[in-house]
Amino acid sequence: MEYAIIEASGRQFWIEPNKFIEFNRLIFQVGSKILVRRILFAKNQCIHYLGQPYLSNTFVEGLISKHFLGPKVLVFKMKPKKKYRRSIGHRQKLTRLLINHMERFKGV
Repeated sequence: MEYAIIEASGRQFWIEPNKFIEFNRLIFQVGSKILVRRILFAKNQCIHYLGQPYLSNTFVEGLISKHFLGPKVLVFKMKPKKKYRRSIGHRQKLTRLLINHMERFKGV
């Protein structure tokens, strides 16, 4: 099993090849390729690589598949006996990234 743990959008994600991850909207167009270099941990067959804090010679290639809006979150504020009620909704803009492959350089 091959997987890695990356840092993106201030969060950590467990990724595997040919899987999707979703995080905050990126400013790139749909169909463009990006390289993620903030790899915290990687495993290839039975070899483990641990970054301090990042692996310097490893990258993950991904393809931006779509931009979309996340689920609606409703915030309701109320003060009893004062007739104060406020309802606010929010939908986060997200990007879906397809992980193509992970690669490790030799001797860097």
